[in-house]
Amino acid sequence: MIPPDRTPVSIITGFLGSGKTTLLNRLLQDPGMAGAAVIINEFGEVGLDHLLVATPNENTVLLASGCICCTVRGELVDTLRDLFSRRRDGALPTFDRVVIETTGLADPVPIIQTVVTDEYLAPWLGLDSVVTLVDGVNGMLQLDQHAESVKQAATADRLLITKTDLAQPAAIDALRVRLARINPGAQTFVVTRGEIAPESLFGAALTRVDAGRGDVARWLGEAAFAGNEAPSAHGHAHAAHDPHRHGDRIQAFCIHLDQPVSAAGLTAWLTALAALRGASLLRVKGLLNVEGRPVAVHAVQTVIHEPLALAHWPDADRRSRLVFITRDMTRAAIEATLDVLRWQGTPRQPRQTLDPQAYAKFLAALEKFH
Repeated sequence: MIPPDRTPVSIITGFLGSGKTTLLNRLLQDPGMAGAAVIINEFGEVGLDHLLVATPNENTVLLASGCICCTVRGELVDTLRDLFSRRRDGALPTFDRVVIETTGLADPVPIIQTVVTDEYLAPWLGLDSVVTLVDGVNGMLQLDQHAESVKQAATADRLLITKTDLAQPAAIDALRVRLARINPGAQTFVVTRGEIAPESLFGAALTRVDAGRGDVARWLGEAAFAGNEAPSAHGHAHAAHDPHRHGDRIQAFCIHLDQPVSAAGLTAWLTALAALRGASLLRVKGLLNVEGRPVAVHAVQTVIHEPLALAHWPDADRRSRLVFITRDMTRAAIEATLDVLRWQGTPRQPRQTLDPQAYAKFLAALEKFH
């Protein structure tokens, strides 16, 4: 979710050879990208990628000292801070979007964490979209052999199957099915030579408190989990068909809660889930009934985005809806934690006193996450 006064950031990622530079070349020739600041990461001593970009300008920055998800993360922070300082001082043309291209080996999560949590950048930036390219020829093998490729797909808002002019139609179809199992809520596009309009890639975040039904439904991606529902053993409703299970150790599923949750419970649940199970939580999105009010939440591993309280419900459904993509974490493990959402918090006590019963309940709630 992006407050309207923050500059949207989009991350373009994808495994080695998936066509990121080709895509960026096409995008930067589009008039709609004239106001974008672009950060290109080239892993190696010679920054070849920026030489392949046809329209570099003074808002294009090359990071060439290492993989953006690890050694160069500090340089990314410095670069983003410098861009905003120079824009503020008038030393750079104004820009209305930041696009970060990663290396093929990059984990997108540390970049997301930088955008969302850095104390200087967070007031100025908001994560809009993660765009992941998947090679139509080699993508299936890369998903089989490289955990980074699976994680890039699982954290995406937009999935682009590339090199489709070189792949057999049956291979493209099989790859689409597999990507839908990894990340059912992502919009998937089949592209050739990077030809896609920028507006198809960006605008994935929920930005308006008065968002309409279509905006919320598109952001949540709940329709990808559509199916008959049945109560689980824990009393929560979920899709009756089997969860998306495959060799990538990824599960994607949706859970509905009939009863409202408490504000204190939501805070405790999100915090504990990210802190104690974040390594297994690739993504969670939700529209929750928080004491009668609609609140949108979004988390990626240990990163909790700022919840967005909506001005009104997008439809007549008042159930809480949670969409998960997890790795080595079952639906049952998530369901075991959901009672924490109804936790009412510790009653106010005189200074330096503690309610033993409330504290014991809180500790018992945390046990659900182990």
